[in-house]
Amino acid sequence: MLLSSRGRRIGGRVALGVVSTLVLAATGYAWSQLSKLDDGIVTADVIPPAAQIDDDTVAIGEPLKVAQNLLLVGIDARTDAYGNPLPQSVLDALHAGSGDDGGDTTDTMIVVHIPAGGAAATAISIPRDSYVDIAGGYGKHKINSAYSRGKNASMSDLRAQGLSGAQLEVAANQAGAKTAIQTVEKFTGLTINHYAAINLAGFDALSQAVGGVEVCLKEPVHDTYSGADFPAGPQTLTGAQALAFVRQRHGLPGGDLDRIARQQAFLSGMAKNLLNAGTFTSPSKLNALVGAVQGAVVLDRGWDVLSFAQQLRGMTSGAIGFATIPVQSLSLQTPSDGDAVKVDPGQVQQFVRTAISTPAVQASGDEVAGGVKPVAATGTPPSGTPGTTQKQPATSSAAGCVN
Repeated sequence: MLLSSRGRRIGGRVALGVVSTLVLAATGYAWSQLSKLDDGIVTADVIPPAAQIDDDTVAIGEPLKVAQNLLLVGIDARTDAYGNPLPQSVLDALHAGSGDDGGDTTDTMIVVHIPAGGAAATAISIPRDSYVDIAGGYGKHKINSAYSRGKNASMSDLRAQGLSGAQLEVAANQAGAKTAIQTVEKFTGLTINHYAAINLAGFDALSQAVGGVEVCLKEPVHDTYSGADFPAGPQTLTGAQALAFVRQRHGLPGGDLDRIARQQAFLSGMAKNLLNAGTFTSPSKLNALVGAVQGAVVLDRGWDVLSFAQQLRGMTSGAIGFATIPVQSLSLQTPSDGDAVKVDPGQVQQFVRTAISTPAVQASGDEVAGGVKPVAATGTPPSGTPGTTQKQPATSSAAGCVN
């Protein structure tokens, strides 16, 4: 079978998988409560045995013994994790068009590196339009298409095996995830040990479960594509508004890079809510958090997140740093994909090695609420000759006002 449910571990799976690294500071009490929840969550066999890490020999409470890399993705899918179409009413509320509009592209891709000891983490964002070699022999395309290319290519074989409907969708999604993982590995030079994905409806529900997230905009925005319609200044967003905030890229001076800055700011704000609002000491809030993402999250099958999280209790005194890979141009002309983000894989891999080897992930800038610190957040590169390396800001607060 391609999917399975692991009820006793759903709490840790949902919290860490969906909220990225934002719940790594949860207390032992929280995890013991979460582990009692018996509803299953969808898992997929997407991590090869060579990349899996055996944590069964680690005693509860001992620190993480081996560094690990997590790939977290947000998928522009019009189906839930079980392969069933999302209701049109939900799509309308999310400004997501019809069920045929979604291309199953990965609008968000973040690699989270957690070093041995588990006292800190670095979350590295990859612009969705980065022009890279797609694993599987598909050639050079935007990295957000790796998932859909792998998924679509598997359809014929899966139909030949007799699969159809939701079962076909789930199996094809697994193939897409494998292609996305392999592409990220090739691009960054990192081995991905764990995978977590969330769809549009899941993000909407999650933001409501945490009571909304405070963000700050430098200027008012109005975007009919994403549904973003916000005044300037600080404001609390939830549901469809939160999704519109992190999805908008039309009308932003930095395009995809500005969207990444928004995602990082939103995750920082969510961390503040989760870690400071008693979420992990309240059974009712924990149940709301889990209920918000049922049917919206897919995690790799081999991930014992409950044990994993128990090895990360020292994260409370560490940092979660946000970084974004360097880019060379935001307007690379491509043969068939339109404008893309030009990146140099060698430069990116050097950047990644430096980012994850910084002692204790010592973040630059001021610490923000929730123990989250910026490492190198996104800024808009200055104009220059396409194809030349653009200098990006060395540091920026993930929780400050954004475009």
